[in-house]
Amino acid sequence: LQYMSGFGNEHVSEDPRCPGALPEGQNNPQVCPYGLYAEQLSGSAFTCPRPTNKRSWLYRILPSVCHKPFKPLEEGHLTHNWDEIEPDPNQLRWKPFEIPKAPQNKMDFVTGLHTLCGAGEPRGRNGIAVHIFVCNTSMVDRCFYNSDGDFLIVPQQGKLLITTEFGKMLVEPNEICVIQQGMRFSVEVFGETRGYILEVYGAHFELPDLGPIGANGLANPRDFLVPVAWYEDRQVPGGYTVISKYQGKLFAAQQDYSPFNVVAWHGNYTPYKYHLEKFMVINAVAFDHADPSIFTVLTAKTTRAGVALADFVIFPPRWGVANNTFRPPYYHRNCMSEFMGLIKGHYEAKEEGFQPGGGSLHSMMTPHGPDADCFEKASKAKLEPERVADGTMAFMFESSLSLAVTKWGLQTSNRLDKNYYKCWEPLKSHFNPKCK
Repeated sequence: LQYMSGFGNEHVSEDPRCPGALPEGQNNPQVCPYGLYAEQLSGSAFTCPRPTNKRSWLYRILPSVCHKPFKPLEEGHLTHNWDEIEPDPNQLRWKPFEIPKAPQNKMDFVTGLHTLCGAGEPRGRNGIAVHIFVCNTSMVDRCFYNSDGDFLIVPQQGKLLITTEFGKMLVEPNEICVIQQGMRFSVEVFGETRGYILEVYGAHFELPDLGPIGANGLANPRDFLVPVAWYEDRQVPGGYTVISKYQGKLFAAQQDYSPFNVVAWHGNYTPYKYHLEKFMVINAVAFDHADPSIFTVLTAKTTRAGVALADFVIFPPRWGVANNTFRPPYYHRNCMSEFMGLIKGHYEAKEEGFQPGGGSLHSMMTPHGPDADCFEKASKAKLEPERVADGTMAFMFESSLSLAVTKWGLQTSNRLDKNYYKCWEPLKSHFNPKCK
């Protein structure tokens, strides 16, 4: 597969089978090359300032309007009903979410979507949701698009071959991809597959401002990859299903052709992927423990300066060198909500219990921090330069919203670790008023 690089760039791409498919000098000629239809996909209001104006022009064999009426689809386990169960302020941790076995229980990407927690609602265009996906079969003659917001997809087990209107992307564990609002895509898998999704309503992800870090660092723009144009001119007499997530519900429409019929496109509103190993880590090199905001890969901002609707943060392999410092994450109460997941390895603050494919949620002002074993080891460790998190990749979805957990998350999934609180019970007092 081929890609173009650059975050938010103005990209131009045409399938090499049809050279010259892009109109020259204008977006919407009276007759497009090759008899194609011009269609604009807008990711922002027309009148947004240039830095935030998002749109792409697609040149396709048939426009996407050619479909039968949408009808409700009873599939998946998506919700934005945050009141279906009483709030729970406790520290929550989930064991790895179970992947159904095929062929007894075939489940593709859409049927395997489960909402774990969230806040806000899509009609008001302000909110987020955290979903888990578990699947064992590919989407066949089915595609999906999200009318409500953007999907940031974090595969944890199994690779995803994602076909989009813009082209194809292969996304493997330790990579992420973002499929923005309205973009149609289909997911092919190669066995038992699992991962996490951060959905945002009403904002798009962008690179965080670097401030005193300067012009370079964290996730560099050139490391983000965008697919190149690829089309199929394929009729589907038995019916192709287009699934829309609209106001939190799923709807399906039938059409008799593949939606991946875009021969050429140009614009700055695209799907993209990023490899987490490309992240340039910034860290404390003298003393104390820097705040986790230095590990932010992408952010979806609110109108309040410095306050995120959602941040995607990682804890990658790095060196720890701080002197006279308790090096693991400190004990903390936060005005933000923190959902953590683990792609591989062992998280430094909780080497037991927090497993790849599982997760944890520390809600607003709920205290959290290293377990007792981690505290004792780190308090007595010799402070010399050491590698931290080798072979590991943990991440965090952080939000300024207070997240509610779904009934599926607390009950139906049957993956909640009810003994999570016990990891702090062995902590003991070391206080000695005579020892300064």
